[in-house]
Amino acid sequence: MKHTPGARRARLLLAALTATAFAVLPAAPARADAIRARQWGNEALNAEQAWRTTKGAGVTVAVLDTGVDDSHPDLAGNVLPGKDLVGFGARRGDRSWARHGTAMAGIIAGHGHGPGNGDGVLGVAPEARILPVRVILEGSDKARARARHTRGNALAQGIRWAADQGADVINLSLGDDSESAHPEPAEDAAVQYALAKGSVVVASAGNGGEKGDRVSYPAAYPGVIAVTAVDRFGTHASFSTSRWYATVSAPGVDVVIADPDRKYYEGWGTSAASAFVSGAAALVRAAHPDLTSSQIRKLLSDTARDRPAGGRDDDKGYGTVDPAAAIEAGAKLRPADLKAASAGYAGRYFGSGPRPAARPDGSTGLVAPVAGGAGALLLAVAAVLWRAGRRTG
Repeated sequence: MKHTPGARRARLLLAALTATAFAVLPAAPARADAIRARQWGNEALNAEQAWRTTKGAGVTVAVLDTGVDDSHPDLAGNVLPGKDLVGFGARRGDRSWARHGTAMAGIIAGHGHGPGNGDGVLGVAPEARILPVRVILEGSDKARARARHTRGNALAQGIRWAADQGADVINLSLGDDSESAHPEPAEDAAVQYALAKGSVVVASAGNGGEKGDRVSYPAAYPGVIAVTAVDRFGTHASFSTSRWYATVSAPGVDVVIADPDRKYYEGWGTSAASAFVSGAAALVRAAHPDLTSSQIRKLLSDTARDRPAGGRDDDKGYGTVDPAAAIEAGAKLRPADLKAASAGYAGRYFGSGPRPAARPDGSTGLVAPVAGGAGALLLAVAAVLWRAGRRTG
């Protein structure tokens, strides 16, 4: 049977999705500080210093992913009504529902739970709001066989929808870095539309560092903050794709993540790194709401720590994001400086943006893999850490 390039792309991504592994360890009761002690990522980002200024209140971060569990105790109250552009597959209560998206949302805006919110995952911007947009399926979703034959553009639709809802930041912890990966005009146009509307767009650089460093989309689209992964020592993770589009780096190894099953896991991937940077962007936007998306991108790049020799390289971009430094630098900008910063991004990608997409034809759009990638591809979960001390009803 002859297959179209889109169908081939779907098959490759589905194969990648099913490669995600889970190794379950015996669960133990959570201690008040057990999870926080393992959360080295916030310390690496110098988040506590940034929290002296803001924790992200008033900022909305769209999480385009597999869905988000709005009842999770670490996220309850922080999740807005979202949109499902998939239309089928796992539902609430299924094991294959919203795992990856919930993990990303926790990294971005988890506020913990229990007495004083001292238990559970604490995100980079714990007072930010999450806008969930379901554009992909989990790798373990039994409906993925149906997605194999589905065409559409859920990712592009999701980006435009999030921008139209006023999302300050759009997190794309997903991507296509298969052998057949290529830019999709609809996705590229949607990204530029979101940037022109003022949304900061952040995407994972890809997990192909040991598999040829193939270009990953949407990370490679112009204007996107493409994030590579580093470990707790600031070393480039071997799995993290090294390419010309790398903008900054963030924690992506041994990252503690929340799950709808109310357990906590350690995972790795540029998915997690992207979520950390989206949280950092939310803090900068909260502190300086008048900055444009291009200005925030430039601030995060200019103030990154552990800069590579020469100022930038393909492994880590401009270095590890430091939202506190970016907030401080943003406060020093004068109106003339803001105008100059915007001028550097004038033209095609920071103009008025393309026209809004035509109304959907009634289809559910591109499901899971074909949409723009496989979120679960970019986050491999290593082990269960602890069972939550309490569950919500």
